[in-house]
Amino acid sequence: MVETVKFPRAPITEAVLEIRTQNPPETTLETLSSIHEDINDLYPTKTARISFKAGFKIEEGKTPVVFEPTGDLIGYSFTSNDGKQIVQALAYGFVFSRLNPYDRWDTFRDEAHKLWKLYKQRANPQVLTRIGLRYINRIQIPLPIMDFKDYILTTPEIAPGIHQSLSNFFMRLEIPQELPTMAIIMQTMEPVTSDKKLPLIFDIDVFRETPIQSDDEAWRDFEKLRDIKNDIFFKSLTEKAKDLFRGGS
Repeated sequence: MVETVKFPRAPITEAVLEIRTQNPPETTLETLSSIHEDINDLYPTKTARISFKAGFKIEEGKTPVVFEPTGDLIGYSFTSNDGKQIVQALAYGFVFSRLNPYDRWDTFRDEAHKLWKLYKQRANPQVLTRIGLRYINRIQIPLPIMDFKDYILTTPEIAPGIHQSLSNFFMRLEIPQELPTMAIIMQTMEPVTSDKKLPLIFDIDVFRETPIQSDDEAWRDFEKLRDIKNDIFFKSLTEKAKDLFRGGS
């Protein structure tokens, strides 16, 4: 059974639920904009989402040519009154985000599901091509720290004989699950805070990338993705780390 605990001081800074879609030609940007009519009381702030592209061209014996960035409107985001929840209605899918404080999975999932049904009703997607959950955790480790493994079990290793101090790092691991599911784990650290804490970013992205024909199948699979995310989270952390989330120092 996958471990799951609701911590009083959960380290989640952002939880993201994503559904990528193939939409019919009649689903226009105006269609996506009209979703705001259904939710503007709870999500009043509307923002255009722009995809920027840039590039350069290199030819032998010539100075590289840099192309000016261009932007394409790909949809809209709608933000809640308190700024903590954001729903994106995009040409290629739906995204729902919850910022800190995060309550619990049931609350997060149910709000996402409610908003997804509005997107589906307006955009009429033909097929779902990818579903994913991403949880970004910020673990504030008190200094001094002698070994990251006192808190997290997957860490960068420095070869023996080399100076063991570490001022920064970025680590990305791609871990296949039961196909067609993949988990991507990213870790890095931020500058030490004024109260002598070292923020460790522990980013878990779990997704299934294959055509999904039915809503029921997609939301059943979200439960499986959540279990995989929890399994990675709890098995990666020591009890000393978990004590931080229970209210320890």
